[in-house]
Amino acid sequence: MNTAREPLFHIVKRDGVPFPKALAIRAAAVLLSLVACAGVIFALTGMNPLEVYSAYLSGAVGTNRRLWMTIRDSATLLLIALAITPAFKMRFWNIGAEGQVLVGGLATAAVMIYGGGAMPTWLLFTLMATCSMLAGMVWGLIPAAFKARYNTNETLFTLMLNYVGMQLVTFSIVFWENPAGSNTVGVIHQATEYGWFPDLFGQKYGLNVLIVLSITVLMFVYLRYSKHGYEIAVVGESENTARYAGINVSKIILRTMALSGALCGLTGFIIVSGCSHTISTSTAGGRGFTAIIVSWLSKFNPFTMILVSFFLVFMEKGAIQIASQFNLNENASDVLTGIILFFILGCEFFINYEVSLRRHGRKEIKGWARS
Repeated sequence: MNTAREPLFHIVKRDGVPFPKALAIRAAAVLLSLVACAGVIFALTGMNPLEVYSAYLSGAVGTNRRLWMTIRDSATLLLIALAITPAFKMRFWNIGAEGQVLVGGLATAAVMIYGGGAMPTWLLFTLMATCSMLAGMVWGLIPAAFKARYNTNETLFTLMLNYVGMQLVTFSIVFWENPAGSNTVGVIHQATEYGWFPDLFGQKYGLNVLIVLSITVLMFVYLRYSKHGYEIAVVGESENTARYAGINVSKIILRTMALSGALCGLTGFIIVSGCSHTISTSTAGGRGFTAIIVSWLSKFNPFTMILVSFFLVFMEKGAIQIASQFNLNENASDVLTGIILFFILGCEFFINYEVSLRRHGRKEIKGWARS
């Protein structure tokens, strides 16, 4: 019989946490992050943290235009998060959303450039949406096919395809330069606005939001109530269990990545046609990686992703504002965003695990070396 001093902390995995308690933990994490940021702000600059937080609000929602820019970018980030969620829930680590968005945007730009003004508006939009989804689908199916057939590492495969997508965009810009020698495409059909999203409800980005919210509802129903959603969940839990239940795992991988890639491609369509009206290597803007945070923080719940997406974009817009208003470099504002994300991500540990202090001085350890 061996004895040993009991550890100072006991960490036990929770079976489940009621939603109100989980919400309270997350709210406490946000408040603590703001306190920590206040300390950093005062230590580095000597400024009043409340003034800085006020600048955050102003930068994100201070004017009607800023509010809609925040909503627009939140919708874009949300759609990418929705796109990668089925794959992630299946434990297929799709890190290639950037490339899938890029090739979708590239297909949209090609149809806009060569088809704008040459066909009816309804046909032009139909072709842009279809081509963008097909392009993204193909980009998603490539790593899925290799995973299903040869069990390749999807993380590296999808990541490398991001760079291939960037080079395809760079190659295409050579032919579409406007003006010549600028190394940029410029705004496509700036005078005629062929292929541009029309205003909806008097808002420039109303159609963007309507499309994304519709897909959010459909994705929730798909994952929660459809047979396909059930199969994705089973494969994510255990591929062996899925095979034992008669599920064709290779087919699920291909089908799910086809959907994931198509939605990423659709995001490229929305960005090019409904936002920037151009194509470049920065069209995705790193949102393919940020969307991973959105999906994981939301526990794959599409409706929760709405709040998380808005919060992250809100912080990004606010960080830009305080950098310009208080003459701070962009890295300083990114530090504040990083601190807040650290607390938000860290609080998930306390939601999933219970931590308690040592109650007794010593504890008898039984069965220490059981085989």
